[in-house]
Parts: sequence; structure tokens; C-alpha cells
Amino acid sequence: MSIDFVFRLIGMVAFAVGGVYLGTLLGKSAGEQPVLWASVFGLVGALMGLVVTPFITTRPTRAIRSQIAQLSARSIIAGAIGLIVGLIVAALVAFPLSFLPSPFSQILPFLGVVLFSYLSVAVFITRQSDILNLISSRFSSTVQEAKGAVSGGGSVLLDTSVIIDGRIADIAHTGFINGPMLVPAFVLNELQHIADSSDSLRRQRGRRGLDILNRLQKDPNISFRVTDLDVEGVREVDDKLVVLAKQLRSSILTNDYNLNRVAELQGVTVLNINELANAVKTVFLPGETLEVSVIQEGKEVGQGVGYLDDGTMVVVEEGKGYINQVVPVTVTKVLQTAAGRMIFARPGAEPVQPVLGE
Repeated sequence: MSIDFVFRLIGMVAFAVGGVYLGTLLGKSAGEQPVLWASVFGLVGALMGLVVTPFITTRPTRAIRSQIAQLSARSIIAGAIGLIVGLIVAALVAFPLSFLPSPFSQILPFLGVVLFSYLSVAVFITRQSDILNLISSRFSSTVQEAKGAVSGGGSVLLDTSVIIDGRIADIAHTGFINGPMLVPAFVLNELQHIADSSDSLRRQRGRRGLDILNRLQKDPNISFRVTDLDVEGVREVDDKLVVLAKQLRSSILTNDYNLNRVAELQGVTVLNINELANAVKTVFLPGETLEVSVIQEGKEVGQGVGYLDDGTMVVVEEGKGYINQVVPVTVTKVLQTAAGRMIFARPGAEPVQPVLGE
């Protein structure tokens, strides 16, 4: 049994009852037999109900459903918001209109509801793109502010490699890192797995990383905490870090070259410890002099190699004879490589002092 047939039966009964009632009234007023009038009008009402009911029930409903199905979700949302705004404006306007003399106090508020609702719906649907974009941008900013309040806005995610490296503790203590440092639980789990490794070197590195985290947590001047935020559907720790950084709009602190490049390709800000170390090394120009301790032979014949306090390698031409001595040298060339900065120099005078212990 279709819904259309059900409504036809309901309409037939309703119109028949209405016809009987109307026929009885007309029969009494005409001074004739009301039963005859009621029977005729009841049959006519039943016939009209059977024919007319679909045109005032199911068919308008289907037409409305068809029109709604053709509308986009944006249009429906915009129309709903417009209707709410129109009703609010109409309610505000209806209050002063209700003080007008009758019949304006009854008619004008109703007309205001119809007018303002229609205008608001029309305006919101016409300008739906601009209005919804404005609302979505505001909502996104609110969500980000809420996330920032939870995660510490401008946060920095720590990678496993930078924790094991250990320099992060000294850098954080200087205050160069702006924003709270976060260690996701999956990074902590990886660090614990490394600390439990059967390989002694890996185990030592993992324990060193745990000691660094303990040092960071105990420092009252450092904003640091472990977070339970995770990324579903991703298994690799580096991939999780990148996705989480994008979600929180955070940066990643690392010294992993591959993670650095992958994160940059996906638009994530990366703070690389090695790049920072290279950037703060002392700058020497060709012609300047310095003192360097030559500790070993170089790759080329006659070369000696020494290191500055910041780890910069100095290649001393004809420096083989100055091994285990501190020599004043003159810089001839400075070379920047992926591994760091290299300085090439030549001895400028006799050795000034022997290396301690020799």
C-alpha cells in the first residue's frame, strides 16, 4: 500500500465528514430534509477528497523534496542561517510594533516575520560563498586558538634524534626556543625501545635521551611536557611527527636530514640543530690569522688537520710537521659543506707552544 493511496483514503474520509456537516447546515437553513443534503454533500466530499488530496499533500511534498535534493549543502546551510537571522531581526522589530494601535499591532509583526525571513534567506543564499567562507575561517581560527591553548601555541615537537643528540638541553636553557616543547608519546615509546635494545651502543644512546628528557622536565625555566596526542592510521614515527605538526601548526626540532627534507616538502617548519650549530660558528675570512692545534695528518700529502673549539675542521697545508703543536696559521679559503664548515690555512710562523701532554 503506497503512501499516496493512504493519503487519498484519509482525505476522502475527511472531505466526506466535512461534506456531511456542510450539507446538514445547508439543509436546515433551506428548510428541507437535512439527510438528503448531508448524503449528497458527503458523497461529493468523498469524491473530492479522493481526487484532490494528493495535490495538497503528497505531490507538493515530493516537489519540495525534489527541489531540496537539487540544492547544495552550502545553500541549505546558508538558507537555514538566514532564516534564523531573519527571525531574530523580526522578533526585535515586533516588540516596538506591538505597541501600535489595533489592527496594526496584530498585522505588522506578522508581516515583519514574513518579510525579514524572506529577505534574510534570499541574501544568505545569494552571498552564500562569502558568508560561509567567513564563518568557516572564523571557526578554524577559533579551533586553532583552542588547540593552541591545549598544546601551547607555537609549540615545537621534538624528534627522537635531537633528544639523543643532547644539545637540545643547553639550547633550551639559553631561551632560544620560543614556545613550549612537546614530546609525543610515540616518540617517547621509540626512545624507550632504543634504551631497551640488546645493542650496547643503542642502549647507551637511548638512556642518554631519557636522561635529557628528565633534565628538561626538571628545569623550571623550560616549558616542556609529554603529550598523548597521536595520529591514527600512520605507523612510522617520522610520518606521525609530520602529520601531527601539520595538525597543530607546530614546528619540528630535529637533526635528521631525511626528516628535515620530508617535512619541508609538506610545508612544515623545521628547526635543525646542525644548521644552527653551523650558523653560530665563528666566521673567518681569507687573510685572517688564528691559532690551531694540529692533531693528525690530512688526506693530501703534507697536510695537517686540527679543530677549533666549535668543532670546525682546519686543514693546514704543509702542516704535517706541526702535528701535536699549536700553530699560528693564515686562512686561505673557507669551504661550506653539508657536513659543516672547513677552513684551509697555511702556517704563518713557528709553533708558539706544544700541545699539553706532549
